[in-house]
Amino acid sequence: METSVVIAALSALAHPGRLAIYRLLVAVGGVGSAAGEIANSVGAPANTTSTNLGILQTAGLITSRREGRHVRYWTDHEAMRNLLGYLIEDCCGGRPEICAPLIGARARVPVC
Repeated sequence: METSVVIAALSALAHPGRLAIYRLLVAVGGVGSAAGEIANSVGAPANTTSTNLGILQTAGLITSRREGRHVRYWTDHEAMRNLLGYLIEDCCGGRPEICAPLIGARARVPVC
């Protein structure tokens, strides 16, 4: 994974509004959510939500699809798995026994 991709993803999530949107999309799972529903759920103006969705999508953390007059958004679970994998790849200076609980927890995370 390229460092620039990691930085973009972490930067996108390092904002309270975008983190709230991302967590909401994780919670709704495979059904996704329309931009208006997201704005209402997180209590943000539509234009702010739209901007934040664009930043999350540019960072590769979410995907979207037009459905009639609305655009639905979903999290890209593979992108998050790759990001988390990158962050723990060289965990603990090559001493896997230290990282075993973290790696084991990652393996037990359910896949949507």
